[in-house]
Parts: sequence; C-alpha cells; structure tokens
Amino acid sequence: MFVLGLPCYAQNKNPFHPYTLIAHRGGIVGSNTPENSLAALEEAIRRGYHRVEIDVRLSRDSVLITQHDPHFRKYFNLDRRASDMTWEEIRKLRHPSGHRILRLEEVLAACAGRIEVMLDNKIDGFDEALFAQIIQLLQTYGLQDNAMMIGTTASTEYFTGKVRLSCSIDQLKANQSRPDYSPNHYYLFARDLTKEDVEWAAQRGIPVVAAINAFLYPEDSLMETAAEKTTTMIKNGVRIFQIDGIFEAFFR
Repeated sequence: MFVLGLPCYAQNKNPFHPYTLIAHRGGIVGSNTPENSLAALEEAIRRGYHRVEIDVRLSRDSVLITQHDPHFRKYFNLDRRASDMTWEEIRKLRHPSGHRILRLEEVLAACAGRIEVMLDNKIDGFDEALFAQIIQLLQTYGLQDNAMMIGTTASTEYFTGKVRLSCSIDQLKANQSRPDYSPNHYYLFARDLTKEDVEWAAQRGIPVVAAINAFLYPEDSLMETAAEKTTTMIKNGVRIFQIDGIFEAFFR
C-alpha cells in the first residue's frame, strides 16, 4: 500500500516526522560516500530516509547501471560516456574511496525490505525489453508497488500504470483526460510548488514531492537559498522532499 510516499514498513520510525525524505543521487553523498554508491545508500538507510533516488543508465552492451552523469569524469577522471563503454570496462573503474559503478540489480537488492526507491530513468529512447527488465527487477525485490520514477517522454507510455511517474501540475491536469487515468499512476514533482498546486493534488490523492537539490541554487548562497525554498514549500503544504543530505537539518 502506497501512503504518500511512505514505505509501509517504516511508517512508525520516521525521524523526520512529519516530513518524508528521499535521498538524492543514491543516498547521503559526501567525500567518502560517492553518488550512487553502496556507502551512500547505507548511510541514507541508517539515518532513516524513506526512499532513495537511483540514477539509471545503460552501458554499450545494455547492462543497467546506476550512474548520474553521462560520463565518468567526476569520480573516475575518465572522459568517456557510459553508453560508449561495455560493462566489462565499466566494472573495472575504481574511485579512491573504493567506490565502483554498480549494476541496478545490486542496488535494488540492497534496498529490498529496507528502503523504497525512486528511479531516475536516464535511458535514451524506447526499449521495451530493457524497460520490462526494470519492472522485473522491481518485482523481484518487492519494490514495484511503492516505486516512483522520474521518467522520459519516450518511456512514459510503457511505465504508466506500472510505477508512479513524475508529472508537472500541467501534465497531471492533461492526464485526467486519458481513458486509463488513475491518480495512482502519478505524483506531482517540481522544484517550486504553489499552495494551490499542492492542494489540487492532495484533494485527488496524488503524492506531492518537492526537490531541494544543491545544483539548483547559486554556490555563494546555497544554504540560504535552499532554506528559503524549503520554508516556502512547507508553508505551501509539501511534506515529501527529495533532498541532498546537506539539507537534512532543515527537517529536524
């Protein structure tokens, strides 16, 4: 049962109550916990986050991996794209922290029964076999019922009704005219949400998620701007937030 983004097994142990937090880029990211690493994921679980956002890409030989950037410059000083490398090449990469690129299945297995997932689908184009593989993995690890996805235009039709898909307020209103429309198919996701948007979605049983992400704000006023945005979103009625770990203190 999906309860506004709150995993059933964690409803009674939320240290951030009344807020529900989603860990951006694979967990609590820091100097020793790179993006989409098992260390970052474990730290998010330890701190009591209810959901983790996992970036999903594809190797050249169609292996599903967890990686935010299209290339490997940030952690591996390698100016090559994931889509141009085979899994055999990618799996050998190592960060000084010991971090390596993970297959999606490995991450989902680590999440099973411990934390819910939001998949950020960064796969270009349409590939039904690959998309079916993602759904099968979610089913295998008991994560499909509560899964969220940040989708792509090409993948929307396939994933509609299989996982909750991110939508803007305008997309949600347009989707109401679909013959297969259900509020269970979607969630409202944005960096800025008005009180009216939040109330509209809540009245229809659609979860509302605000993104408080560091890349959205100026470096010289990062914490101040993020704090202001968070305060505004809370005043407007948002209770589910996808955040970078540096903003966690706003919810305590």
